Parts: sequence; C-alpha cells; structure tokens
Amino acid sequence: MTAQQESTWASEGGVHVVELRIPCRPEFVSVARLAVAGIANRLHFTVEEIEDVKLAVAEACTSAIQRSPGAKEIAIVCEVAPEELRIVVRDRGVHDLDSPETAELGSGGLGVFLIRSLMDQVEFHSNEREGTVLRMVKRAGGAG
Repeated sequence: MTAQQESTWASEGGVHVVELRIPCRPEFVSVARLAVAGIANRLHFTVEEIEDVKLAVAEACTSAIQRSPGAKEIAIVCEVAPEELRIVVRDRGVHDLDSPETAELGSGGLGVFLIRSLMDQVEFHSNEREGTVLRMVKRAGGAG
C-alpha cells in the first residue's frame, strides 16, 4: 500500500489514526504491544481478540528487527474504524522475497503463519521506495 493509499484509507469518515514510531530494538516491542492493546480495547474486541492483536504486532515488530539490521525505527500506524482495527507495520529495510532469509516472511514462515492465524487479513510487500510493509486487519468478532 502506498503512502497515498494509506492517507486515503485514513481519511474515510469515522476512522481515527494513531501513529507510533519505536526504535528498531527488541526492548521496544513491548511498547508497541501495549499501545496497540490500548487502541484495540477501545473497540468491541474480546480479551482474546486483543491478545491476538498484541501477539501479531509483536511478531511483526520482531520480524522487522531481525530482518533490518541497522534500521533506526519501526513505524506502526493503527487505523480505528467502528468495527475493525487496521494496522500497518513498516520498516525501511528492503527484503528480497526470494532469498532464503526472508522467504518465510513473504511465503508463510512461522511468524507470518502465526500472524495470518491471528488476524483476519494480512498483506506483505517490500520494495526500495517504501521499505517493508506488513498490513493487518482485525475485525471485532471476526466479522467479515
């Protein structure tokens, strides 16, 4: 998703956007988890759904840290709609989806398998202009 698409998506009526930038370091993953949990709590999510979102975000951030040595930050954008939470996790690293090191991220390794099982929708892409972007959606009650 391009920055323009994200902006258009965020400008829809009733959508509130929360952005968080954390250092690309393992000790800050818990900050992202707590922030996203607070945001998810504002929706009609069950405790189990909130835990799913926290774990998916932690996996996404950990993956970004492992695959982006030297990166300075991870950007997390949460878009709160009436019945869903859209989360974009972006790092500035570029990952070759065909390489053995990142094949699991693009084709369903354990981390992405877990994220896909926890969230209702997951998209991933990587290029030099945007870096690596993981987009996830969780709907209240698994609707949709």
